[in-house]
Amino acid sequence: MTTLEGRTCLITGAASGLGRSTALVAAARGADLVLTDIDAGGLARTAEVLRGRGATVLLAEVADVSDHDAVARLAERVHTTAGSMDVIMNVAGVSAWGTVDRLEHRHWRRMVDINLMGPINVIEAFVPSMIEAGRGGHLVNVSSAAGLFGLPWHAAYSASKFGLRGVSEVLRFDLRRHRIKVSLVCPGGIDTPLVRTVDIVGVDREDPATRRAIAMFRKHAVSPDKAAAALVRGVERDAYMVFTSFDIRLLYWVQRYVPVLYELLMRAMSAGMTRVLDRPRRGARA
Repeated sequence: MTTLEGRTCLITGAASGLGRSTALVAAARGADLVLTDIDAGGLARTAEVLRGRGATVLLAEVADVSDHDAVARLAERVHTTAGSMDVIMNVAGVSAWGTVDRLEHRHWRRMVDINLMGPINVIEAFVPSMIEAGRGGHLVNVSSAAGLFGLPWHAAYSASKFGLRGVSEVLRFDLRRHRIKVSLVCPGGIDTPLVRTVDIVGVDREDPATRRAIAMFRKHAVSPDKAAAALVRGVERDAYMVFTSFDIRLLYWVQRYVPVLYELLMRAMSAGMTRVLDRPRRGARA
């Protein structure tokens, strides 16, 4: 079992959403926190709330995880201030949806730079010192349901999240000899600010049909606090695959054991999403 009590924990994406909620849960478990995000204002507010609750925030430093040099500078400052990490949580991420004929190169590049290279930059900068310290530890990578399934309109996003899943699968075994455990977190829908700002390429978010679809998604999404509690519980139990909602756990089971049903579900989901989100564009052509 992994305990967070008295452990030094780095959390990326801590300014809002799942990252912020994870910081709050980790603090409640007694972790000493190192926080980072690209959003300076949100990061400062998270640190202020945590300190107001008596949590130990060793450092709250702005950094763009997609910038290799910025992460290297962050690591230098963190190691000087707080020493090596015991737990690393790669939570920061962004999303963009769209069909392949609408996605532009910049969408693919942004997904890979932030969602895949971001965690890799953090791993590169922080895991070697964790190995050198010889205390063991835990690496947590937040992937997505889109890192498990062929969700419609998620090609660019899935490219990054499937990639992070692959990195995690390898490190799960490579780091074992150093007593560093790895958890791959695969959330489904989480009602974070990301839902309200996600770039659905080529779709008018203000169209009534689109707004209804987003509202329906939010209705079935779990709260960031509930997802964070599941994340931390999975880490404490040393689980490799961590689900934050039952629906994703069930669909993963279906994918593995009833592949024909999984294929039918994905076809139906793709057709349904296209029918709803593509309607404004078809109407414009008409």
